[in-house]
Amino acid sequence: MLGTLARWLRILGYDAAYAREREPGELIERARGEGRILLTRDRRLAARRKIGPHVLIASDDLGAQLRQVIGEARLEPRREGIFRRCVECNRALVEVDYEQAAALVPPYVAATQERFHRCPSCGRIYWPATHPERALRRLREWGIDVG
Repeated sequence: MLGTLARWLRILGYDAAYAREREPGELIERARGEGRILLTRDRRLAARRKIGPHVLIASDDLGAQLRQVIGEARLEPRREGIFRRCVECNRALVEVDYEQAAALVPPYVAATQERFHRCPSCGRIYWPATHPERALRRLREWGIDVG
């Protein structure tokens, strides 16, 4: 399963769809139809003749997986892209005004944060706090430069 890898690609700001328990042919058609690079651990799937652009993920280690995808897909992660997508449903986040967000977050968060983003699909609210810095620290530990 590559769900955690998909979440981290989303954290980096990349559109990363995740489909569990789909038939191989359906995955290939979806990736092709949506213009995606298919990420897989399935060697038989990767060996299919008409698979299209894909990356056969070699490692169980998340840092190694991210480095492999970034390298093979020629991604250029940037600090500005971090936390611009919902990690749950992959939609691009939209900024919401303080008053609207303050009613939806814990009082401490409303008292200590000024900027908020919301997922237009699932409604999840995001705020900077320490999340971006922790993500950046983890990325540096994995040897991933985000500029």
